[in-house]
Amino acid sequence: MKTKSITVSPCRRLQGTLAVPGDKSISHRIAMLASLASGTSTVRGFLRSEDCVTILEALSRLGAHYEFLGDELRITGTGGRLVRPGAVLDLGNSGTGIRLLAGLLAGQGFTCEMTGDASLRSRPMRRISEPLTRMGATVELLGGNGCAPIRITGGSLRGIEYAPPVASAQVKSCVMFAGLFAEGVTTVVEASPTRDHTERLLTAMGVPVTVDGLRVSLKGYGAAGPALTARPWVVPGDISSAAFWITAAASGEGHAVELPNVGWNPRRNALVAVLQRMGAAISFQESGDAAACETMGTIRVEGRRLQGTEVGGAEIPDLIDELPLVAVAGALAQGRTVIRDAAELRVKESDRIRSVVDNLTRMGVRVEERPDGMIIEGGSAIRGGVTVDSYGDHRLPMAMSVLAMRADAPVRMEDIACVNKSYPEFWDDLRILTGPQGALP
Repeated sequence: MKTKSITVSPCRRLQGTLAVPGDKSISHRIAMLASLASGTSTVRGFLRSEDCVTILEALSRLGAHYEFLGDELRITGTGGRLVRPGAVLDLGNSGTGIRLLAGLLAGQGFTCEMTGDASLRSRPMRRISEPLTRMGATVELLGGNGCAPIRITGGSLRGIEYAPPVASAQVKSCVMFAGLFAEGVTTVVEASPTRDHTERLLTAMGVPVTVDGLRVSLKGYGAAGPALTARPWVVPGDISSAAFWITAAASGEGHAVELPNVGWNPRRNALVAVLQRMGAAISFQESGDAAACETMGTIRVEGRRLQGTEVGGAEIPDLIDELPLVAVAGALAQGRTVIRDAAELRVKESDRIRSVVDNLTRMGVRVEERPDGMIIEGGSAIRGGVTVDSYGDHRLPMAMSVLAMRADAPVRMEDIACVNKSYPEFWDDLRILTGPQGALP
């Protein structure tokens, strides 16, 4: 959507069936692995968001070829060896893209530089430069405070055992991708389990991955890299996109929403467990597709009166992207909701603790900011007639739209172009579930 702002109206009843777009995390990883393979991979359900198309463009400059034929994406790979691009690779706003691609580039015998927009250039990159340097790559962080641009000179990698100081699926995947081109075994020891899409996709392509508790290992193929073969893929619907509608329906009595063909990875559905703990009525029926390499099926939600809860500790890594929605659910629930141990939110596309607190406050919610989270007092009337700020962070206007549906007057969303990063169809889907007056430019 090219509109820079939009108004979300109160919604008495959220109801209907909605197909959400493909999973962003899986789309990224499939694109990278298909670009390493020999032959042409077909991908159904690939997310055509700004983030994912940016990755395809970067991979095409590294020697892969892609084209969309209707709803199908075709990627012709490089047979295992990327080529040196003629210029700096611009990854836009994609933190996943720049970190995962750094792992692949660390195994190549050339120098390549990556950059991104102002937001991406403010995000921490030492968390990937440290393990890649230990493996033998030369990694230069050209921005201030250990940030992008990143210049990588790859090749001659050795396997290492690495324990990331912060639980991160992006760091784990970066190290594993580099490990494909290393001599010996590469092991990531996680502080707590993170999403495992990379392990599943590598296994589906014939790369043996060993998981022993919190230890994830693979044996490298050396400088030649793995001999991967193209195959068909199906990308499940993104549960992080479905999460907005799950939260909206779960927190309003009389609401009922059905979401078919959504991925149901146990490392991705932590929000569902939190909402159920708050009293939500959410069910899942598996449908499955062998080409997906992930469990997928239909999520059904019926609205209930929710109660506040506390989230923290080991559940935070699997919940990190959905914490703004936990805050929104807390505002719509009765009682207090506490989010703690989530300092990682400070270094997302925005400082998501401060930006969520600011927008909740604008809408009349009583909320206290903490260094590692926030405390939300639920049950207050949601104030409309205000304007909320996206802070350039794609998840914020979508999360605040869920709250705006329960406001006492329309709410204006400013600077919404960032939503195209992950969910370009969001505003159209909002109208599908709420009616044509649900969101207006």
